[in-house]
Amino acid sequence: MPAPPASRLDRRRFLASVLGVTAATAGLSGCAEAGAAADEASLKAPPAKKVPAGTRLKISSFENFQQIQLKLAGLDDLPFEVADWLNIGAGPDVINAFRAKSLDLANNAGIPPIQAHYQGFDAKIVAINITRRPNYLFATRPGSAIRTVRDFRGKRLAFSQGQAQGVVLLRALKEAGLEYEDAELIPLTSNQFLTALQSGQVDIAPLGISQAPSYLKQYGSQGARTIPTDVVDLLNLLWAPTTVLADRAKAAAVAAYIPYWAKGAVWQYEHPDVWNREYFVKTQNLTLAQAESITELANKPLFSPNWDEAIVWEQETADLLAEGGYVKKFDVTTLFDRRFESLAAEAVPEEYRT
Repeated sequence: MPAPPASRLDRRRFLASVLGVTAATAGLSGCAEAGAAADEASLKAPPAKKVPAGTRLKISSFENFQQIQLKLAGLDDLPFEVADWLNIGAGPDVINAFRAKSLDLANNAGIPPIQAHYQGFDAKIVAINITRRPNYLFATRPGSAIRTVRDFRGKRLAFSQGQAQGVVLLRALKEAGLEYEDAELIPLTSNQFLTALQSGQVDIAPLGISQAPSYLKQYGSQGARTIPTDVVDLLNLLWAPTTVLADRAKAAAVAAYIPYWAKGAVWQYEHPDVWNREYFVKTQNLTLAQAESITELANKPLFSPNWDEAIVWEQETADLLAEGGYVKKFDVTTLFDRRFESLAAEAVPEEYRT
């Protein structure tokens, strides 16, 4: 039989290659769908009670806070290996670390998970400590005449839309009857706030209660002051990328860590003298008097076996950001992994449950 023409051979080769690619693509698609289904199933299954041997987590611990707390409390016998304690605290930095897969679990306020969702990064809240008292004070630049939140009108305000300080500022403006356009919101991250105040780049910045004493000590004689409000940032939380929570071993480690996190917070609240000396004085270079002024304002830890209040608060926060055009409106229930809902409350005495 004569050999087929070259054109027919080319067509056969072309069809074979197309069919091969199609089959391979279908196979890859099937694998992807199977992987997605497996991930979805893992995200619905209760976390394992026992952490598999060899499991490792990378956990945030800004300025060594978390590991020092656990060590002082005698809670450093974690049932898994901490591959790294990362000195990361700010929400934007945490999101970047999550994306880079250099961080598995972080401690933040309510706004970073909202910001992550807006940026298209999938992560979920796994534990909540309710905050009833303000964690932030509004500090003025040296020489400022500002006395109340109403005086913020027309002023330059340090604003970080991806951090707790940002939502505290927005809530304070709303309670004072001010619109966003009534002041100039200067986009900064919280680690830039002090420098911006000192240099006069902004007139007001929200500072953590642990930052305020040292700032006033340095600039109070030059007219800097703090303006307390009753605005709280309700949520102190743990959160993790969905990819971490879909990993059965890591999800078990996260579940195992939550009781340690809750117990550590209770220990710190019950032992302010030790905490003042060992953390604030020895590691943060504060005086004992400054440390005591911080712990006097400390929140009592409160862990709820039901997250309904937290979800309502998070929705209000997301809506507030959406009103300002900082994020798009969405249903925040997608941010909560309720498989972990009761773990923190179950680990602490009744007086620390809400």
